Amino acid sequence: MSAAGSLPAGVAVLERGWLSSNNVVFTTGVTAVVDTGYVTHASQTVALVRQALGPSALQLIVSTHLHSDHCGGNAALKEAHPAAMTLIPPGQADAVARWDEGELTYRATGQSCARFGFDAVLRPGSSIALGVSEWRIHAAPGHDPHSVILFEPSSRTLISADALWQNGFGVVFPELDGEPGFDEVGETLDVIESLAPVNVIPGHGPPFSGGEVDAALARARGRLAGLVAQPARHAAHAMKVLLKFKLLEWQSVALDDLLAWALAMPYMQAVHRRYASGSTLSQWLDELMAELANSGAVRREAGWVYNI
Repeated sequence: MSAAGSLPAGVAVLERGWLSSNNVVFTTGVTAVVDTGYVTHASQTVALVRQALGPSALQLIVSTHLHSDHCGGNAALKEAHPAAMTLIPPGQADAVARWDEGELTYRATGQSCARFGFDAVLRPGSSIALGVSEWRIHAAPGHDPHSVILFEPSSRTLISADALWQNGFGVVFPELDGEPGFDEVGETLDVIESLAPVNVIPGHGPPFSGGEVDAALARARGRLAGLVAQPARHAAHAMKVLLKFKLLEWQSVALDDLLAWALAMPYMQAVHRRYASGSTLSQWLDELMAELANSGAVRREAGWVYNI
């Protein structure tokens, strides 16, 4: 894993901002898009994919997991490419079929996702043809219990979704629900290390390769150890992520309106009860907003909050 590699032919990575996941577009062979961003960026996603594909028709819409920032463009892409098939991990297939926004977490986290359907599921242990190669499907629980990652063995390229970024991994949501998740993160990192990828395409941030993969795995393991030791710190970080995510969508909002939204969010209420009940929810939210401002993630001015 010391030498940098190159992505398979016909693979284009559309690096997006943090509101939307990256889009991995396969422009030759079996044309496909892996992960489609947030719903408010859906029209932009359709345009970017159309530009990447040129005259080719889109055949597959693939979701590594069903968080709103990864599948929010599914419906729009399906509308633009009616013949395309949609593939999702199997764990929440029934919830998608019923469109249960509670089970899919959109309602509890105050996020949006246009309703979409699916044609088949991504079975861990099997393979899927994307572009000109076969990609192996691996279960990747931790950040999301139903997530999968995709690995192409010839080029040793991994589509890691939110299981591994260059500087960590996604919030471990099962832990916030009182379910085990940290051990699963470690097990997924073990799987990634056993695959020995040379190239990693993360769900957020730029692709990385070669020795950067070893360094990313080391950072991820260090971060995991810190979260296991301080679960309340993880919970606070997660809630700041949700606040920042909403501000990425809104860009600016009156502080009172943002706090009212957060106070009404069931997920925020549940996490507060579990990890920060020593203060009121309003006090905790104000502390989280102050930490975001002090870190430079947001700007507070004259009763308003602005994304930075």
